[in-house]
Amino acid sequence: MHIAILTFDGFNELDSLVPFGILQRVKIPGWTVSIASPTKQVRSMNGLLLEAQISLPEACGADAVFVGSGMATREVVQNPTLMAQLKLDPARQLIGAQCSGALILAKLGLLDGGVACTDLTTKPWVVEAGVEVLNQPFFANGNVATAGGCLASQYLAAWMIARLVGLDEAKSAVHYVAPVGEKDEYVMRALSNISPYL
Repeated sequence: MHIAILTFDGFNELDSLVPFGILQRVKIPGWTVSIASPTKQVRSMNGLLLEAQISLPEACGADAVFVGSGMATREVVQNPTLMAQLKLDPARQLIGAQCSGALILAKLGLLDGGVACTDLTTKPWVVEAGVEVLNQPFFANGNVATAGGCLASQYLAAWMIARLVGLDEAKSAVHYVAPVGEKDEYVMRALSNISPYL
């Protein structure tokens, strides 16, 4: 089972690395999580240099694709060469988008039903792309999910784990990363957000 996290220049560290850490909590044979980028290295919005593990075309063959967010997403969707590499298919993959990643899914025509979650900064651009933005942290329609707000990335990661290997593994992953003394509360909050879409 391979999950690819699409990460572009200007990426938001929370939107790529929080789910990377949560998804890595699954310890079953063959479970792999990779950072996928259009170049060998990408720099975050705060200057962190990150090395890609796989390319975008390789990511498109993954079982699940997590589309990260960042301050240069509008440039990504305006780059036809880059967008042409994103051959995502909800018929064979789980696809999730974090914050401005929803704009990428909108431009790829993958938001069936025209509804999504995104962050407040990206909302006007997603609306302009013809998508209704919900005032909630998580939404899924079939094999496509979106999350809005950096820390909503935990819900997207939990949803992917629940869909790919089961709810118990999702609970365990969220429980592991949750603050001490608040673990049950965090697990329950995650479940309340993703359960309607499982």
